[in-house]
Amino acid sequence: MKLSVVILNYNVRYFLHQCIVSVQRATKNIEAEIIVIDNASPDDSCKMVKECFPNITLIENKENVGFSKANNQAVKVAKGEYVCVLNPDTAVAEGTFEKCLGILESSGKIGAIGVYLLDGTGNFLPESKRNVPTPFISLLKILGLTKKYYASDLSEEATGSVSVLVGAFMFLKRSVYNQVGGFDEDYFMYGEDIDFSYKIEQAGYKNHYIGSTETLHYKGESTQKDAAYLDRFYGAMEIFYKKHFNSNQLLNTSVKIGVSLAKKLKGSSSEERKTPAAISQKAIVLTENLQLLKILSEKIKIPLTSSSKTIFQETELTNTLFIFDVDYMPYHQIFMVMKKFKNKNNQFRIRPPGCNFIIGSDKSDEKGSVLVF
Repeated sequence: MKLSVVILNYNVRYFLHQCIVSVQRATKNIEAEIIVIDNASPDDSCKMVKECFPNITLIENKENVGFSKANNQAVKVAKGEYVCVLNPDTAVAEGTFEKCLGILESSGKIGAIGVYLLDGTGNFLPESKRNVPTPFISLLKILGLTKKYYASDLSEEATGSVSVLVGAFMFLKRSVYNQVGGFDEDYFMYGEDIDFSYKIEQAGYKNHYIGSTETLHYKGESTQKDAAYLDRFYGAMEIFYKKHFNSNQLLNTSVKIGVSLAKKLKGSSSEERKTPAAISQKAIVLTENLQLLKILSEKIKIPLTSSSKTIFQETELTNTLFIFDVDYMPYHQIFMVMKKFKNKNNQFRIRPPGCNFIIGSDKSDEKGSVLVF
């Protein structure tokens, strides 16, 4: 077995469905397995997997054991020479895994690989590539100064070494995963991917970022840094410093003061930061499926037309709802369109192959929306 793709799910049934379909398409030419591990989702995620994907491995936890422990569980039963840890609210472009394999197989010094992540609005997610969050850098981030936190020296579409990757997509040899002990189970939420990336580099490898292939990640890093987020972030960083840095009382006090100040600043400006979602004036469906077009025209209450792939030639499309049929347009082309028409009050929805729903997200700090038909 060449590759094991591990998807940790919690309560995102429709997004998980798309994720699995995209992985199946992206592993078409690779000997691969998919392992879904569910952290006691209250929705019908597990039922969906059993009915729609009976041949993939499903692990059902009876309680939510967190990110680290669940992924470690899944990797223990993985058979692949390589492992990809993947969030359920992602969609992988065709060819992504083959690019990762090509780079890893050409160098024995590369640890984990991450890729260009875009959110549901087509915008780049900066957590795709980060620096090691030293105490000073973390304090700056808590206060909203993120330039040093992210690996800004490497451009979004470049390829090169970065210190820290994001847990939404991490591709590496299973032997390296096991060598560093997997994800540290002291972390429940936040920080585990930072710790994992750091352990890989401490073991003598270099983490690598590929900006030439994309993965869609609907729920990006929250832009609304509320009090609960700040507490969780600080808690994770406190664990990280105790394990890898010389933590001291002065440092801890400084960061706690920073958290307290950040809470006040974020709280006072929270209403200003709330921006209404874009309101589309028309919808374009990229499909050749006339039945799908008919169904959507009955469900969507704005003017709706179909379009072909010649949409790439368009330059000015604003206030438009794009609906992509993956049976017509592959994920890598969909991502190209999203990037081209981002930040123009446009919205994007995807209908996974053969599915009776469309999904998308208009804000990177929300799970997104689903329309079932």
